[in-house]
Amino acid sequence: MLCKGFEIELYTGTPQGEVVGLADRIVQALPGFVWEPDRRNVEYTTPPRQRYERLLCDLLQPRQQLRQYLRTLGNYTLIPGSTLALGDSKVFLRSDPGNPYHSYIEATYGARVVTASVHINIGIDDPETLLRACRLVRVEAPLYLALSAASPWLDGQLTGWHSTRWHQFPHTPPHVPLFLSHQHFIQWTEAQLQAGTMQNVRHLWLSVRPNGNRRPYDLNRLELRICDLVSNPVHLLAITALLEARLYQLLHDPRLDPLYGHPFPRVRSEELRVQSDWNAEQAARHSLDGLLTHWPTGQPIRARDWIADLIEQVTPTAKQYGFSCFLSPLRTILDQGNEAQRWLAAIQAGQDISTVLQQAIQTMHTQELALVQEICSAQAA
Repeated sequence: MLCKGFEIELYTGTPQGEVVGLADRIVQALPGFVWEPDRRNVEYTTPPRQRYERLLCDLLQPRQQLRQYLRTLGNYTLIPGSTLALGDSKVFLRSDPGNPYHSYIEATYGARVVTASVHINIGIDDPETLLRACRLVRVEAPLYLALSAASPWLDGQLTGWHSTRWHQFPHTPPHVPLFLSHQHFIQWTEAQLQAGTMQNVRHLWLSVRPNGNRRPYDLNRLELRICDLVSNPVHLLAITALLEARLYQLLHDPRLDPLYGHPFPRVRSEELRVQSDWNAEQAARHSLDGLLTHWPTGQPIRARDWIADLIEQVTPTAKQYGFSCFLSPLRTILDQGNEAQRWLAAIQAGQDISTVLQQAIQTMHTQELALVQEICSAQAA
């Protein structure tokens, strides 16, 4: 099985839903946590694993450690969602005032970057295979956003978007092609750095990117960056299982490459870039109910129907590799809605944003405790 790992960004704050910036203190106290430019969220990374059971506990144990530390500071907790639900997005609270890259981010983007999300990394060593995988995931990335949308609010108001995070986040540079080859990626990156449209090799903020220890030259993993924070670890593993199974399909059948055999790959690349950006906006606004353009046929299709089709397609592959059971929660998301849709349904039923957020905070905590007791305790034993 392929190795997988996560970068998890989280908000810290009060049980009432107020976001409180504690990242500078957390990073000093807890190994394994790093700060973002704004101290209202903090990040941790899980080690690469092949087995999903190990991944689940890798997701949970740092959160348990963080929750224990937060209690030493006061009545603080972790807050689900990917935007400042009750916060003040007009201000920027620096976590590392002496960092020049953070200064550039604050001056250029402001609090548009103060979001929480999950980045899914899957290891692929061969660079040409990795670029082929990035092309496929790029055109299907809006489906993963549709499954994970969890930011229908900002500053105490509904925004009209299911993923306000992806709508407002600065996609940088604004027009990134589907890379035709590893050499194309190298040349394009070097040109962006020389032109100043990228400040460094990390300054490539798009739905999916090739990653590695010495970008753009040494690459070893695909990084899916489009997902909102998925607070339920079981749902996050399901989304990851869909992605992994889809990558296995591509490894077995290169014809799934959106540019496979096309006589004019640069022209097709630009068409798919525009189409994918449009689909991502539709998924950000309507998530599972978004009307997207199906890249293989060019026909309109609901995101939930496209996802259901993919689940059917990849299930035999996931069974072959022994992780099909981890796809099952996707059916629950399709039937009951993602977090944004469930929160919006509660608000439509008469609850206010604060109440819905407070319930989500408690649900997140309760889910974690149950999983730690049922699964991680058994693994430790």
